[in-house]
Amino acid sequence: MQLATEKNIHDYVIAPDPTAARLTRAVSGHDEHGDGVTVSVVEERPLTIFLNSREIVTAMTIGDYPDYLALGFLRNQGMLTTADKITGVDYDEDIETIVVRTARETDYEDKLSRKTRTSGCAVGTVFGDMMEGIEGLTLPPASVRTSSLYALSQKINRTPSLYLEAGAIHGTVLCQGDRPLVYMEDVGRHNAVDKVAGWMLAEGVEGADKILYTTGRLTSEMVIKTAHMGIPVLVSRSGFTAWGVEIARDVGLTLIGRMRGQRFTCLSGEDRLIRDTDPKHAPREDSKHHRKGAAK
Repeated sequence: MQLATEKNIHDYVIAPDPTAARLTRAVSGHDEHGDGVTVSVVEERPLTIFLNSREIVTAMTIGDYPDYLALGFLRNQGMLTTADKITGVDYDEDIETIVVRTARETDYEDKLSRKTRTSGCAVGTVFGDMMEGIEGLTLPPASVRTSSLYALSQKINRTPSLYLEAGAIHGTVLCQGDRPLVYMEDVGRHNAVDKVAGWMLAEGVEGADKILYTTGRLTSEMVIKTAHMGIPVLVSRSGFTAWGVEIARDVGLTLIGRMRGQRFTCLSGEDRLIRDTDPKHAPREDSKHHRKGAAK
């Protein structure tokens, strides 16, 4: 299996750029034989997010798309709604700070006081009332073809990325049918999802006919964020948590994990699947492009 062609990359609205400045650094070391090696490692830097005059959070991130990360984080935490008029998004690279300004006055003192740490990497945070908005939420009655799932898995895993360049990173891809649209990466899977959510908010894109593909674990936070984004199908190369499955079933989210090569497991929303491909005819996955397994 070869990496995607230039034409394949142009199918994306946003694709990873492994060669972008400031995202990786060459570091010298030694291998198991004591021989000198130089490897690319992912950069990690803080980004402090303000909503109007209030400091909300400092996230550790690779530093690309700070505007989408800020918008998506605030949207997924319920601090921004699609009805909000955003009057400005100001990023200062020197002090690694971004300020999102809205026409509406905001005050989240109580919400901030109830913030809790998630099970995710890169010290992701959600708030104590993270289930707010989930009760009564109904996701659209979309369908998904298994042929599309196999095609997406193959396309995404062949796409040049920071993961294939340096590892130590998660990817999240917004997809439609069998086409990957927006591919975001970051040191934390929550950040990658928030960047996608921020892009959707900025561009006015709805989630009803979309699929969200991630390399990260299918935890409660990932399910909640996907549901808030209005996306009915969440797919991962990795495994599940019990609470993530429970919430997915409660909100009617199709939850598919351990999607690798010809295999996958669906633990919620089976009724959306149209099994139009025999798994044995699906593309096999080359070991060169293996990513994280179900236990990681």
